[in-house]
Amino acid sequence: MSIDPEASEPRWAVPPEGGWTADDLDTLPNLPPHTELIDGSLVFVGPQTLFHSRAVSFFEWQLQSLVPPELEVVREFTIDIDRYNRPEPDVIVIDGDVVDDPNQTRFPAEAVRLAIEVVSPESRSRDRETKPVKYARATIPHYWRVENHDGRAVVYVFEREPATGAYTSTGIFHDRMKVSVPFTVDLDLTAITARRSRAADPE
Repeated sequence: MSIDPEASEPRWAVPPEGGWTADDLDTLPNLPPHTELIDGSLVFVGPQTLFHSRAVSFFEWQLQSLVPPELEVVREFTIDIDRYNRPEPDVIVIDGDVVDDPNQTRFPAEAVRLAIEVVSPESRSRDRETKPVKYARATIPHYWRVENHDGRAVVYVFEREPATGAYTSTGIFHDRMKVSVPFTVDLDLTAITARRSRAADPE
């Protein structure tokens, strides 16, 4: 009796010498959805929490109505930083003139005006440490990090300081977020919480 050989590992299970490249994300077969490339290594996302889903949708739809006409809001889309880094921010605001092909799979980092990351337990160190450094080096002028503090959204806002090339904190927002850059924003962050939760805790 013949025995079928075990299924071979997917091509991406073993990285090549030097690591994967940004172009490989478009050609490797059967990659899990929302795979990112960080320092030549593939990064896979964990299961999405309800808070993460609500927060990403909130910022996508709220910013759609607030951005100037020359900008576009896109969720969960990769950006090219360099040959070995192609992360996927949860929400980005980009120059509209780079959105020109319905089949495109990434945007150049230099076209990004704002990157937003909603922190998950498995992404905490990347969103707090790794990605801000890379986004700042890619000259993305604004970075927002959204975290779940006991069921409530807290937004940490950063702006790139041109002299140092690093982000500096410009505010921490709890229930309401008001900023004037990169455009005027006034958001009720409590809307990210489920309606039943807000009704149970009106304060």
